[in-house]
Amino acid sequence: MGKHRRPGPSNQPSRAVPRVDADDPLAAYNKRRRPPMDLYRRHRPVHGGAGHLRPDEPRVLEEWTGFAYEVVGTAPSLAAAQEWGNELQIGDDSAT
Repeated sequence: MGKHRRPGPSNQPSRAVPRVDADDPLAAYNKRRRPPMDLYRRHRPVHGGAGHLRPDEPRVLEEWTGFAYEVVGTAPSLAAAQEWGNELQIGDDSAT
């Protein structure tokens, strides 16, 4: 428990952002275009509040455009929103 210990479970990867490549002239620009916490799709309750409460209420679906999250639709429940969020795979071309 040193004072510089990374918080969180030891079996999860670090959330630290990789350093900028000095040889790539667009590296700093590409770093700024990454979504927060690498979430390309997210869902929010329509009426606000905690996401895990009221699972039967509709959700707003948002996708990362490279600059901000944009609303792309709605889902009727939490389960449908989570299914939509898990559709995007890491190697998918629409994530870039």
